[in-house]
Amino acid sequence: MSRSTVNRVLLGLAGVLLLAGGALVLAGGLDLYGRLGVRMPHWWPLTSPDQPVLSDASRTRWSGEAWWWPVLFAVLGLTVAGSLWWLFAQVRRSGPGSVPVPVATEGVTLRVRSRALADAVETETVALPEVVRVQARLTGRPKRLLLRAAVRLTPDGDPATAVDHFHAGPLAHARTTLGRDLPTDLRLQVARPPGPRREASRRVV
Repeated sequence: MSRSTVNRVLLGLAGVLLLAGGALVLAGGLDLYGRLGVRMPHWWPLTSPDQPVLSDASRTRWSGEAWWWPVLFAVLGLTVAGSLWWLFAQVRRSGPGSVPVPVATEGVTLRVRSRALADAVETETVALPEVVRVQARLTGRPKRLLLRAAVRLTPDGDPATAVDHFHAGPLAHARTTLGRDLPTDLRLQVARPPGPRREASRRVV
């Protein structure tokens, strides 16, 4: 699961919980249950404007139990640790922001954004025969780059031919741009409707 997918799932869950909590507080604060004549269960929180979100009984129900405080602090600690992990994961880059490219003029340093180079690889790859979709990104460090590419082919696509075309076209041009070798992890997906997809992975060096 990619980081963007995890972010969407976490944000979606947080949004649902906040929306549900906000609707619950709003309904109780506006006395909607009383106005609509709806009788909620006795354990339902906040059924009227005069009722606190947490009653005294709810706040002190387990405070006398030996397990309550350790469990409470453990849950709070895990929540804080998970939040910090998620925050640092957003800040940390999965690859270099830019990479140097050779130029003929001495004393001049030229750098290109790694995303721009990956976009160029995607644009050239999707134009190859039998290619439906492609995603590419650069990972690693500037001196030890790795190009990761996921290519989806048409149902009649040939993985071996696609690898040859990718090696001779987009990958060769990316290596020429960088002026050095670029190890590549290429993943191919071949759609085989109505049967299951066949997947193949190989490293191009």
